[in-house]
Amino acid sequence: MAYLNFSEVQGAPAPAANQRVEFAPEATLSALEWSVVAIARKDSLASLSAPSRLSTAFGMVFGGSRPNPKLADQRLEALRRIAVLGWHYGYTIPTEELGAFLAAGFSLDQYELVQDSIGRARGARIARTIQ
Repeated sequence: MAYLNFSEVQGAPAPAANQRVEFAPEATLSALEWSVVAIARKDSLASLSAPSRLSTAFGMVFGGSRPNPKLADQRLEALRRIAVLGWHYGYTIPTEELGAFLAAGFSLDQYELVQDSIGRARGARIARTIQ
């Protein structure tokens, strides 16, 4: 039986037999967080920006309201913003939004999980439209 040492190829030393190797836990989201991602599907890009003074004045005069104000929980709001951008643009997310998402306590694995889920849903929606 042959042995090939891949640690030299990867540049990292192989762990010793008695050394414990830690793996990152698999990325998950709670049911509440998944519901925020689902709700974000119907949010417009306008829900990401603060209303202008003119928009507020027109709303007061003509009786309009913003469809989705910011979420009270800043962590969930960061998730909603990433999800809205994901539904509209896919993986093309501004760096500052990704930074805010990570600063809210999410990981890059969770970001990829959200974007992959949105991508699959967008792909299924396009496939239904074509048929």
